[in-house]
Amino acid sequence: MTVYSFIFYLTFAFQKFIIMYRTHTNGELRLNNVNEQVTLCGWVQKAREMGAMTFVDIRDRYGITQLVFDEEHTKIAKSLGREDVIQITGKVIERESKNKNIPTGEIEIIVEKFTLLNKSKTPPFTIEDKTDGGEELRMQYRYLDLRRNPIRKNLELRHKLSIEVRKYLDAIDFLEIETPYLIKSTPEGARDFVVPSRMNPGQFYALPQSPQTFKQLLMVSGYDRYYQIVRCFRDEDLRADRQPEFTQIDCEMAFVEQEDILNTFEGMMDYLFKKVKNIELKQFPRMSYADAMKNYGCDKPDIRFGMTFNYIDAITKNKGFNVFDSAETVIAIVAEDCASFTRKQLDALTDYVKRPQVGAKGLVYLRCNEDGTYKSSVDKFYNEPDLKTWAEKCNAKAGDLMLVLSGDLAATQKQMNDLRLHLANELGLRNPNEYAPLWVYDFPLLEWDEESGRYHAMHHPFTSPKTEDLHLLETDPGKVRANAYDLVLNGTEIGGGSIRIHDRAVQSRMFDLLGFTKEEAQAQFGFLLNAFEYGAPPHGGIALGFDRLCALFGGQETIRDFIAFPKNNNGRDVMIDAPATIDKKQLDELFIDVKEL
Repeated sequence: MTVYSFIFYLTFAFQKFIIMYRTHTNGELRLNNVNEQVTLCGWVQKAREMGAMTFVDIRDRYGITQLVFDEEHTKIAKSLGREDVIQITGKVIERESKNKNIPTGEIEIIVEKFTLLNKSKTPPFTIEDKTDGGEELRMQYRYLDLRRNPIRKNLELRHKLSIEVRKYLDAIDFLEIETPYLIKSTPEGARDFVVPSRMNPGQFYALPQSPQTFKQLLMVSGYDRYYQIVRCFRDEDLRADRQPEFTQIDCEMAFVEQEDILNTFEGMMDYLFKKVKNIELKQFPRMSYADAMKNYGCDKPDIRFGMTFNYIDAITKNKGFNVFDSAETVIAIVAEDCASFTRKQLDALTDYVKRPQVGAKGLVYLRCNEDGTYKSSVDKFYNEPDLKTWAEKCNAKAGDLMLVLSGDLAATQKQMNDLRLHLANELGLRNPNEYAPLWVYDFPLLEWDEESGRYHAMHHPFTSPKTEDLHLLETDPGKVRANAYDLVLNGTEIGGGSIRIHDRAVQSRMFDLLGFTKEEAQAQFGFLLNAFEYGAPPHGGIALGFDRLCALFGGQETIRDFIAFPKNNNGRDVMIDAPATIDKKQLDELFIDVKEL
């Protein structure tokens, strides 16, 4: 028997095995299948008795089909419990009472033969679209939660997105190349997850936070278009959109400038939205980091709505109101058509900004009344002409509401950003089915850290400075702009990248600014510095958060339900109870002293 004939035989045998268990899935039978003899398998969703007949819904990942157990088989049907695994053979008939809510709702199966494949315990929560299980319970029994339609649809969306990403990148000559998972720990960025090496006592691998240096080495190697849908790891505090292990679409290109990368990945986003959601993205506006901070108070603004910042220091100070007089800045936003807010609503907004998470000391408001008058919470210090000047400065019209915060510049910008987003949520301005992408660029290259007394890289140490700012590396490093860019969607950063340094001298200078000695830089990154001496091309790239992208496509904020087996807020997998202690013998093999733990 040849290899090909053997493969054919195995394929044929496998197909026969499949047919033995079922001829159709539970989502495919329609009226054109009436009178066919079929065999179905699946889980019992629910059972209903109606006289001598019992109706059972059987479910698999493809859908639900209604089974009819007549008087002869009704005793069997009554013995079935939720989530029992069954196999039935029967005849397809047209359903009298049709169910328009499911694709198979026009037919049902008269059961002729029945097999119980496996009995199930009563599940700890209902396995339906709307379940009675709390999040922690559902994570503990994740294998049951995965049976529910909402989770299944999320994972199908994730699958489709990954397929389309590969199609797009393959069509423009990107190569998918795998990079190592066991690498060297580096001091920059978030904390690493480390892995002890049994064969090298006292030494450790790190799990990659990103394949950054490897993809740059691939550019040096001449693979000018690389991508990878890759697992990455960061040992950091968790949020709804963050997990200790996550997936990113990691890409790098050689012989490119910033504009080439932005155009390439605008094209990818256009393609994904069209293919997966049948939505045409109208435009990708671009905004400098400086303008984003000035107008929105954050580097990932949600531009689906207005309420941009107005700086009204010049017209509010020196009027005897010490809160404004002593402030570095006074910032106002305009909530259109909200002058009718009640005192209770305004008090709620004040309470919101005074929460510790926001940190403001108070909130000033100004109503622009429909009759052309003005009413504020600081009328004691400002007369009507003063308040009119505020409104004119901010282009507030009759019926609008102005909200004002003051204090140190950076803190007040952050507080106003929090208020702006909170108010937009209250007003229903953040429609999850509306998409507003944005490129933010020209970030600072470095940021000063008072605690460590040195600069840190705003993105990472391999980001190139803007060519026109190179001279500032020696005289004023804090003013150097990075050749970096972030892709923002609906106020969420879904990707970031930069043009990389490809010159050894510039990269060495960057390490100097970050506080590395020559010896430390060589020990940590000597492989990259050495590679730059062998003809490194200009290159740059981007990494897109795949989990976040899936959640945004699914119209949700949390990424957990788009990951098959996520961790909880403490970084634990409560289903398998990990992390966990390990056997002393294993620790001894790794030369780890238990007494020191």
